[in-house]
Amino acid sequence: MKKALVIEDDPNIVNLLEIHLKDHNFILDKSYTGEEGLRKARESTYDLIILDLMLPGVDGMEVCRNLRNDGSISPIMMLTAKSEEIDKVLGLEMGADDYLTKPFSIREFIARAKALVRRTERTQNIPDANGQNGLLRYGNLVIDMDKRLVLIDNKRINLSRKEFELLSLLASNPGKSYDRSKLLSLIWGYDFDGYEHTVNSHINRLRGKIEPDMAKPTYILTTWGMGYRFNEAL
Repeated sequence: MKKALVIEDDPNIVNLLEIHLKDHNFILDKSYTGEEGLRKARESTYDLIILDLMLPGVDGMEVCRNLRNDGSISPIMMLTAKSEEIDKVLGLEMGADDYLTKPFSIREFIARAKALVRRTERTQNIPDANGQNGLLRYGNLVIDMDKRLVLIDNKRINLSRKEFELLSLLASNPGKSYDRSKLLSLIWGYDFDGYEHTVNSHINRLRGKIEPDMAKPTYILTTWGMGYRFNEAL
């Protein structure tokens, strides 16, 4: 059984999701306000969070931002009645993993929900350049793949789930360049055409947390005209 949290102020949608999620072996918690949903998400661990964007009081964007700032790695699927592209972009940049616009197909919702859970369950156990399984060391930077832990000078760096996955992928393949579309596909799992700048935003936030000098990055380098790579000279 998987545990899901639905944060949605429309009881009809909540009931619909509850019926179908239970059919797919989910135990469901429900919240009808952003404040309550944020509290529940902080008090328990969920395999999936379904989050409405337009909520009374604290909106879904703020809930998502707070959870990612807390270090939550639970996959978040955003639901909204809005169709503007800017909302989709902001949701992804705040740390949402997927996005559905109302009205949506329940079949598509279930397929995407199950895909998010499967991707989160995949273990990352990749041998590093030093030959030590699950542990990457580059100078003062240490990435523990099993514990999802990042240290710089023995101090823990708090990364969001997407930031950790980006860093892990790049650091596991030093010198290999990834274009933005490829990173979107590998890390987000879907092809969000036209949203490559979401990758840029995550890379910039990641650099802000791990780089000693943002103007001259040490770890994550730009491959001009293509995308990004991890410094192979370390």
